[in-house]
Amino acid sequence: MKKLILFLTTLIVVALISACGQGATSPKEKDEKLQIVTTYSIVYDMIKNVGGEHVEVHSLAPIGSDPHNYDPLPNDLVLTTDADAVFYNGLNLEEGNAWFNEMIETAGKSIEDTNVIRVSEGVEPMHLSSEGHKNEEDPHAWLDVRNGIKYVENIREALKKIDATHADDYDKNAEKYISELTQLHDEIREMMAEIPVEKRVLVTSEGAFKYFSAAYDFQAAYIWEINSHSEGTPEQLKSIIQIIKNEGVPSLFLESSVDPRSMEAVSRETGVPIHGKIFTDSLGKAGGDGETYIKMVKWNAEMIADGLGK
Repeated sequence: MKKLILFLTTLIVVALISACGQGATSPKEKDEKLQIVTTYSIVYDMIKNVGGEHVEVHSLAPIGSDPHNYDPLPNDLVLTTDADAVFYNGLNLEEGNAWFNEMIETAGKSIEDTNVIRVSEGVEPMHLSSEGHKNEEDPHAWLDVRNGIKYVENIREALKKIDATHADDYDKNAEKYISELTQLHDEIREMMAEIPVEKRVLVTSEGAFKYFSAAYDFQAAYIWEINSHSEGTPEQLKSIIQIIKNEGVPSLFLESSVDPRSMEAVSRETGVPIHGKIFTDSLGKAGGDGETYIKMVKWNAEMIADGLGK
């Protein structure tokens, strides 16, 4: 009932704002910034890097929150309705609980619109394997920096189509950013190569590190496979505890955007310490660790290398 009331209230707000805005000049006609909405903070940061001074970006899921299960606020719908473009990850991140599709429809847009952009286009998806969800796409492609580069290329092309006037700037910004990301990928490969092969078992709460593990030669182990499904069941805990004991895992890792209690229980049961926090579905807070995509991926790599390279 509360969600229905919120939904109806939002529709009224959107209708009022749209009515007030009729006849207003398009931002692009006045060379104002493009109004961009994205679903979560990692893509937000990528768009800021490519768009530079020509974009104003709003992330629906705030920093530190979980985009799998986000519940949009009335203002999110207003911003989405008025946005020049909406960027989303795809690969079952937002669509898993249908919140994004419902919001897009309510905002008077369609997932098929040219200004609703799936940034993971062209990424070769990995798939889930847990019971009841086999063959669903795993959304966490950005944790392989090579996929992050594909995201950036898609963002660049989309911005150029929406705002051809500043196409040269988008090309220039993207070229610089992709160069930094390519260097980051090479640095991570070198860093991970220092970890003995027998210690490359990465244990996290959510199974978000499959792409990372495939890219940098790790075995991904986890309590649950994806945040939008069952989390921390007795069967999941029993399974991960057995893996930790069998593999002699020296350190565990806790994601910044999940409830710590399940991993803390695993640590107590196995005697293996939680080495530190890592980032998966969200950047870190501004001014802190992992505040940008590059900083979060580098932080993760350094934390993993330190915890498993002992």
